[in-house]
Amino acid sequence: MDSPSDGVEPSAKGSGLFTTTHWSVVLAAGDPHSPQVAQALETLCRTYWYPLYAYVRRRGYKPEDAQDLTQEFFARLLANDYLTRADPARGKFRTFLLHSLQNFLANDWKSAHRLKRGGGTPCLSLDAADAERRYANEPAAMLTPERAYEKRWAMMLLEGVLASLQQEYAQAGNGRVFEELADLLWGKDTSLSYAHIGGRLGMTEGAARGAMHRLRERFRERLRAEVAHTVADFREVDDELRHLIAVVGRRD
Repeated sequence: MDSPSDGVEPSAKGSGLFTTTHWSVVLAAGDPHSPQVAQALETLCRTYWYPLYAYVRRRGYKPEDAQDLTQEFFARLLANDYLTRADPARGKFRTFLLHSLQNFLANDWKSAHRLKRGGGTPCLSLDAADAERRYANEPAAMLTPERAYEKRWAMMLLEGVLASLQQEYAQAGNGRVFEELADLLWGKDTSLSYAHIGGRLGMTEGAARGAMHRLRERFRERLRAEVAHTVADFREVDDELRHLIAVVGRRD
């Protein structure tokens, strides 16, 4: 199966092209109010807001307060109030986002709570009901707020990559191949052999193994590309990938 380029992975091979990714656009911008910066930052926030909501809930806030605080935090972030605090030397977006939220909760929560519920204009369309349903299904283990944030961060990255990969396969007419092989991508156990999977797909065992190899390669490419959107320098991608794998593998 031919895999179309997603336009991000090649940029990680050279720092000159890396500024086309989301977080590096924000950090490198001379004008933080430019449309390109605003779009890059909003894309990141829209994709990864739920880990922050989970963090606020783990801090003990009620659902309605967590919703208000998360929304107000993003309103201030997208207004560029916090961009001057971004340190390119520690430019991972997940780190910047969490530290900014911690500062917001420590310093600004009183003024945020003085806002009349529903009186402001939401900066992002956050599905509060869906967020609380997801939070209710979180493991009962008493994760610290920081661990909960990192766990959700890692899972959001993986879920986003899998969703985009599923769409890519479906558009290429290989949706059934993805459905049969997806559970093998992230180390899930399976009692089915490649011969059995190949039989269900009308393939030989060798062809099924080859399809799995291509799927894993494409998964790695897309995961690397997604991580690249959240770091400031291409040299940080591998470290961030290792951190993500460690977080997912932790038994908290």
